[in-house]
Amino acid sequence: MTRTQEPAVVRGAGAAEKLPAAISRRWRTDNPLTLGVAALWLTVIVLLPLAAITTGAFEQGWSGFWNGVTAPAALDTLRITALMSVGVALINVAFGTVIAWVLVRDQFWGKGFVNAIIDLPFALPTIVASLVLLSLYGPNSPIDIHLAATEPGVMLALTFVTLPFVVRQVQPVLMELDRDVEEAAAVLGAGNAVIFRRIVLPALVPSILTGMGLAFTRAIGEFGSVVLIGGNIPGKTQVASQYIQQQIEVDQPVNASAVSVVLLLIAFAVLLLLRVAGRFQQRREEAAE
Repeated sequence: MTRTQEPAVVRGAGAAEKLPAAISRRWRTDNPLTLGVAALWLTVIVLLPLAAITTGAFEQGWSGFWNGVTAPAALDTLRITALMSVGVALINVAFGTVIAWVLVRDQFWGKGFVNAIIDLPFALPTIVASLVLLSLYGPNSPIDIHLAATEPGVMLALTFVTLPFVVRQVQPVLMELDRDVEEAAAVLGAGNAVIFRRIVLPALVPSILTGMGLAFTRAIGEFGSVVLIGGNIPGKTQVASQYIQQQIEVDQPVNASAVSVVLLLIAFAVLLLLRVAGRFQQRREEAAE
């Protein structure tokens, strides 16, 4: 009876060994089609628009592109956009980290609701956000705070739409932190400030920087949330996206494309830097293990 069962066991094991190979061959057969579909989709959605905007920026050669990005109005709007985006990113670092901390470490009534509305700026149409902010802080403000057509109003709008980036980057890291290390430090006499500065903050820095970078890249290209409350005042509240729209309306597509390319380069540089920093951090963690 034992001899009768042995071939069955061997055959079963052989079938089990052949199964991954069969799956691998099937994946290799299907992989070119999957890769082709992904490449086609990426080309249509991303690469072709980027190529079109770059071609438009250099339609009149390098001189046309340079004149488009160095015009006084273009420089003003790029300066305003960059400064406001940096300020918004820093504000998000401070408040986003605090909000993430409260959501993870504190227990309070309505915590689930607060956690859910953090993602509201992602779901809400940005033009609706601008309308809401205008209703609250416009000329007919019910709380008597008037921020329409002011720099603080623009920064408030940008902060609203970029808030989730830092919160959602920091929150999972806080959830995964080992509380035993903090408790051990407290037993040894370390205060809350020392524990946060020496134990918690170093673990949060990569996620904070990632959230800050994502908030910055979103802010430099934002249009909908500032279109109503910003006022579009050149040299004061006009951000780059509004300047681009203005140039299109006055039939200056080269200028619009040139400024768009600058924004794309800035965003790409920030995302590339985040990517490199993430890989460096990953290698450090692997080396430490």
